Amino acid sequence: MKYKREIEQAFKVSIPVMMGYAVLGFAFGLLLVSFDYKWYLAPLMSLFIYAGALQFVAISFFNVKAGFVDIAIASFFVNIRQSFYGLSLLKRFKKAGKLKPYLIFGLTDETYALLTTIKDDEQLKKRWYYFFLTAFNQSYWFIGSTLGAIIGSNIKFNTAGLEFSLTALFVVLCIEQYKNLQNITPFIIGLIAALFSLFFIPSDKMLIFSIIIALILMFTFRKKIENE
Repeated sequence: MKYKREIEQAFKVSIPVMMGYAVLGFAFGLLLVSFDYKWYLAPLMSLFIYAGALQFVAISFFNVKAGFVDIAIASFFVNIRQSFYGLSLLKRFKKAGKLKPYLIFGLTDETYALLTTIKDDEQLKKRWYYFFLTAFNQSYWFIGSTLGAIIGSNIKFNTAGLEFSLTALFVVLCIEQYKNLQNITPFIIGLIAALFSLFFIPSDKMLIFSIIIALILMFTFRKKIENE
């Protein structure tokens, strides 16, 4: 089979994401239909939007009948973080050719974490490995949300607490990042930025401010981080 090695490696690496995306996607599907929306909106959103947090927020947009401007502004702030860490992958995606648009579209927090944590096998065709990894991750979210919407349309569920699976997934990926880097400074900086934003920044602006603070501190202590 063509690209067999790339497919096998991408699937193996993506298993932790599958465990989180399947559950969280299922929760999204359940939540969507619990507001009396049609089940097929879940797979459509997961196929063309594919932004976990934003999809949950979108349900609130629908309920309050928010305008396009409000949706655009909220979407920008929810996903602005990806423009920061996406810059670090420009060199990796430079030779991706026709696959590059999809790699950019499918770049989520978890996919980014895997791409920057797992060491690449030099024998792999990199652009196809990146493509299959991204596609596998989206498929997990797509399948989970579709099943959740279909089942939720026929059986009533209590969805309280299911959203915590994304937090748990981030914790696991963070641990893997530390094991790979063996450098505690970036994690301390992230903790400081998060705590400062939590206590001193309004909740609706906490994410963007924590990212900006972390970036400033990272550049400030750049030499220390590189030396470690």
